[in-house]
Amino acid sequence: MTPELTVLALCGLLQALQFLLFAIPANIELGTGYTSSARDRPPSRQLSIRTARLQRALNNHFEALILFTLAVVTITLSGQSSPLTQTAAWIFLAARILYIPAYALGWRPWRSAIWAIGFLATLTLLVAALL
Repeated sequence: MTPELTVLALCGLLQALQFLLFAIPANIELGTGYTSSARDRPPSRQLSIRTARLQRALNNHFEALILFTLAVVTITLSGQSSPLTQTAAWIFLAARILYIPAYALGWRPWRSAIWAIGFLATLTLLVAALL
C-alpha cells in the first residue's frame, strides 16, 4: 500500500472518531428519542455551540475527503507516489486532525489557516498527478 493510501485509511478512521466526538454529546443533548427517530421535524432543543461546531467540522471532513480521495486514487493508480505526494498526504492528515479542536474551540483565524493548509496539500497531490 502506498503511503498516500495509508493516510487515506487513517483519514477514514479520523472520520469515525469525529463522528463519535459529535454523536455522543448530540445524543446527550437532544435525547436518544430524537436521534433515533426519522427526524422528520427539527429537534425541540438546539445543540450546544461546541456540539454544533463538532457537527460542522464532521461535515467539513466529509467534504474534504471527497477531493483528497480523488487525489490519492489518481496518484496511486498512475503510479506517481513520490516524496512530495507522500508529504502532502501527511500534511493533509495533520491539518485535518488540528482542524477538529480549531473548530470546536473557535480558534480564529487559525481554523481557516489550518483548513487552507489541508486544502493546499490536496491541490499539491492533484497538480503532482498531472505533471
